[in-house]
Amino acid sequence: QVQLVESGGGAVQPGGSLRLSCAASESIFSTYTMGWYRQAPGKERELVATITNGGSANYAGSVKGRFTISRDNAKNTVYLQMNSLKPEDTAVYYCNARKFSFPTLYDYWGQGTQVTVSS
Repeated sequence: QVQLVESGGGAVQPGGSLRLSCAASESIFSTYTMGWYRQAPGKERELVATITNGGSANYAGSVKGRFTISRDNAKNTVYLQMNSLKPEDTAVYYCNARKFSFPTLYDYWGQGTQVTVSS
């Protein structure tokens, strides 16, 4: 059973910082691309950032320069450091693990953690 468990969400004022963590099952972490997505009320889920098992990172334009994704393969954990937070960053943040091994796409999600940016 693949499990992704997020933590670190909460409420913060604009300009503040939070760090999200996602602990993954050992059986998947080393070979999967890990990512963070978010979903605001009334909106579709959108990509925030991804990082390959080799450490290559990709960011949505709206968070580039403010958020940093990283992974610790020894701890089977992926992080999202969020700085200079804005009210529009308010959303439920989801951890994702994804791998394509032909012909199957393996795609797993965590339960989500709420981030609220408000004064």
